[in-house]
Amino acid sequence: MLGTRRSRRRLTTALTGFGLLLAGAACQVGAGTPARAATTHRILFDNAHAETAGNADWIISTSQPDPLGEDASPSAETDWTGALSSWGVALQKAGDYSLKTLPPGSSLSYGGSSSMDLSQFDTLVLPEPNTLFTTAEKTAIMNFVKNGGGLFMISDHTGADRNNDGEDAVEILNDLMANNSVDSADPFGFSIDSLSISSDHPSAISDSTDPVLHGSFGTVTKSLIASGTTATLKPADNSSVKGLLYRTGYSGNTGAFFLTSTFGSGRVAFWGDSSPIDDGTGQSGNRLYDGWNDSSATNAALALNATAWLAGSGGSGSGSGGGGGGGTGSCTAAQLLGNNGFESGNSVWNASSGVITSSTSEAARSGSYYAWLDGYGTATTDTLSQPVTIPSGCTAATFSFFLHVDTAETTTSRAYDTLKVQVLSSSGTVLATLATYSNLDAASGYTQRSFDLSGYAGQTVTLKFTGTEGSKYQTSFVVDDTALHVS
Repeated sequence: MLGTRRSRRRLTTALTGFGLLLAGAACQVGAGTPARAATTHRILFDNAHAETAGNADWIISTSQPDPLGEDASPSAETDWTGALSSWGVALQKAGDYSLKTLPPGSSLSYGGSSSMDLSQFDTLVLPEPNTLFTTAEKTAIMNFVKNGGGLFMISDHTGADRNNDGEDAVEILNDLMANNSVDSADPFGFSIDSLSISSDHPSAISDSTDPVLHGSFGTVTKSLIASGTTATLKPADNSSVKGLLYRTGYSGNTGAFFLTSTFGSGRVAFWGDSSPIDDGTGQSGNRLYDGWNDSSATNAALALNATAWLAGSGGSGSGSGGGGGGGTGSCTAAQLLGNNGFESGNSVWNASSGVITSSTSEAARSGSYYAWLDGYGTATTDTLSQPVTIPSGCTAATFSFFLHVDTAETTTSRAYDTLKVQVLSSSGTVLATLATYSNLDAASGYTQRSFDLSGYAGQTVTLKFTGTEGSKYQTSFVVDDTALHVS
């Protein structure tokens, strides 16, 4: 005899205690789409590599990993303690950033389950690191960028060895790029110069379309050097590298004080001095310089625009990164899907009510949000879709996602509940059914599924998931960490 039909949302998952079971069920009834900011950009500031050694104080807050522990609603930069607090508070006040600090004693990792793992973030900021990254950390950083992350590298002048271990930021960041297991053949298209430039006001190039120079946080005209360095560009190694601000008297491939580049699906920014991000206040005993508020430069706009661009919110501009696309005849390596990990809540995707959720009744593969189709235990159809344009010049286009299926169905031979993954034309015509999954695919954990979409280059198509549940036992189709990588 068939058992009682399970109600919506994972009541097959073990919830501890009858009271918690009732509470979980009550949260689902009429809950609708969870309240969520339109966009949440997850930024990790590194403080695990002697960023506060000597006179340095390159932190957004003394409360680590969460700066909100010092002040949950900062209104002034002194509400958080650190020479980078102006940067952190400005992002916090913008309302669509989630900030964390990797504290001393920690290590950078990628692909794990830790809440501080790089897979939980959109951008990593390295504010003048003063100890070498381990082999494992370099692999983690490079894979993070290759798979769509943003990397903000901030150096200082040669000889700025604040902890006297024989290494300075120039050497450490060059080592990251030239001595890693992922790609050591000049992956970003530049190297950092071994220089100690005492002072200068590097000027921005003329490019009104660049999202770092002309972004939502203002227009960038100049930066400043107060003992810093520059970089040498090597576009033959990476054609995406682009100098944005140059030391006086320099242009082209030499003397780049601020630059951007891409690697795989990710974005990279480099700044040749830590003084521009220094707000002049911090922990007692440090000798600091207020470059953030220096009226002779536009350092705040540069830092904030670059952070937005690295996190994927600054437009297509001079690189790839989450959400690029379009164009004909050429292809820049990119990840094209917006809100691909669902962490921005119910944005970008077209989804049935309640499909994009942070319910703890199911587990996200990464972050807090995921897409949950079906699982009601009644005859229901849920959909999830997003239109995307695949550039005509791209010879490779791989659509992937992670899928978890669980079910209360007892049969091992019949598919009662199904999830179809399809490609639709701009008019809604089904061009292809990539796969059909069912209750027979139920298994623990997530499994990555991948499909070749290179045949749709030059077209705007819609990627659509359709979950259809019968009138008996629930089946849940849980999707997370989608991607459409082109090159």
